[in-house]
Amino acid sequence: MHIRFVYPRFDRPGDSNPELREFVCADSYCGTPSLAIAILAGVTPEHHSVDLRDDRVEPPGFDDPADLVAIPIFTPAATRAFEIAREFRSRGVKVVAGGVFSSLMPDEVAPHVDALVVGEGEPVWPRLLDDAERDCLQPVYQYDSVWDLAQVRHTPRYDLYLDKFAQFGDADQVAHLDLPLQISRGCPLTCDDCVIPPYMGGRVRLFPPEWVASCFQALAGPGPRRGVCLTEDISILPMPSVIKHLQRVVELCEGIGPRVSYIGVSPQFVLQAKPAFFDALRRLDTLQLYLVFGFDPMSHRAFNASPDPRAQANAVAAVQRTYDEGLHAYCSLSMGHDREDESAFDQIHEFIVKANVKGAEFPILTPYPGTPMWGRLLEEDRILHRDWSRYNDANVVFKPAGYSPERLLQGYLDVWREHYKDARRTELPIQV
Repeated sequence: MHIRFVYPRFDRPGDSNPELREFVCADSYCGTPSLAIAILAGVTPEHHSVDLRDDRVEPPGFDDPADLVAIPIFTPAATRAFEIAREFRSRGVKVVAGGVFSSLMPDEVAPHVDALVVGEGEPVWPRLLDDAERDCLQPVYQYDSVWDLAQVRHTPRYDLYLDKFAQFGDADQVAHLDLPLQISRGCPLTCDDCVIPPYMGGRVRLFPPEWVASCFQALAGPGPRRGVCLTEDISILPMPSVIKHLQRVVELCEGIGPRVSYIGVSPQFVLQAKPAFFDALRRLDTLQLYLVFGFDPMSHRAFNASPDPRAQANAVAAVQRTYDEGLHAYCSLSMGHDREDESAFDQIHEFIVKANVKGAEFPILTPYPGTPMWGRLLEEDRILHRDWSRYNDANVVFKPAGYSPERLLQGYLDVWREHYKDARRTELPIQV
């Protein structure tokens, strides 16, 4: 069979609010598709052929020969994914969907596709392909247990992504290739706006360090030096087993070639982290930490209607420690939490000035389906609509507690403008 993976386009913040692009630069090619595509392509048996169409920069190729189309779906891309599925199915092509939205909102997706993958795709993908070859696809494919990551054998097909960069990236951008990599799955925490526990489970599972090293090796080819971004699916927790695992990863990956462009952490973790954590990052030539504020207890106390001065000082200290350890700090400061009032926007601005934050993003809090926040706001009748294309951190899709939806949107735009009106702020690549 010939399998076509299609990554559906979705609105970025600058699409929803074009004025952002007046003061924030945007890259010409908008980063890599979902890692799921490279992973599933990697476990596809060799007698099948695969290709990738990135709907953000090229047409899906509805009339091209294909036996099966696979679409990973996350929330803001859902509406476009349904359109793509409909077009392929109208031509007699079977369509299968997976990803976080398909897994957590299967009833929304099922009418638009021939088969659904719920949860992790690797353990069920070979069986799905066998069924597709025999023209007997099942409606749902779901692994009946927690998949043991020690069974991972195949390196993701990063070449599919590198080909897209070569085709659509300009010279400056190709010099900043950042490709996603997971070193763990699952998380025991229950943050209000996070889908990882319901999607990947509440236990941290670690990829074999040897497999991680094979991913580094796959990205160490000729041409511009590539970056590995340890994505927000990663659980970097102050647990001895996780730190030991990271140290083993460093031993195997140090010197292979790709640098770590960023790793996502909470500011509270930065303050708690042992020196060994930062030593490991330096040995991997890490560029920056992606500091996500808003969900840890320290953020709760620092950014609210009655902020705790000590927590505010600790938030600043987390950024300062990042700088002191020789890393850039890229901060994500969300707005729209129930604990806020209209002072939230000034608090964010005062914080980034005091902490000397350079690279930053300011997402509107979004109740993604499957999160605790989604369930709570549904019960409270505070969800405004289900236009999934607007669930992209750049639109107000629920009723805030402390102010109107209109005030939240205006505050969001004001904070972006205020921060990036000084061109010196854009020292790192930013995508809107």
